[in-house]
Amino acid sequence: MEIKVLLCNCKGLCDSFKDSDMNKLPFEVESDLDVKYTVLSPQLCGQGGNAILEEAMKTSKPDGYLLVGACAPKAQEKLFKKLIRATGFNEKHFVPVDIRSTDNAGILDRLRGSVEGILKQAEAGPSPAA
Repeated sequence: MEIKVLLCNCKGLCDSFKDSDMNKLPFEVESDLDVKYTVLSPQLCGQGGNAILEEAMKTSKPDGYLLVGACAPKAQEKLFKKLIRATGFNEKHFVPVDIRSTDNAGILDRLRGSVEGILKQAEAGPSPAA
């Protein structure tokens, strides 16, 4: 099982990222968590960000997960719903995490909690396809 992490900082313009250092964060995530890779996009909901997300979905194995650290999870689900459908990615393996309004340590804690949840779910057995 692979977990790919995609991070977004809303073009660096959102005040809720003022306490985080996005230059260091991808390295910290890969050093601290058991993930395949971490990618930072300035705008996942933009054209380039959607292309990155689409590629990550298309190249994921059936048991792979995408952990997306960005804005509110409900907003992410709405923004990426069409892309998930178009790629056939298992929506249950799309894990949105709100990484706003904290520093790198707080972001790592939130992502770590999600990774632990994915690993526990995987230990419990395979999830049915969406």
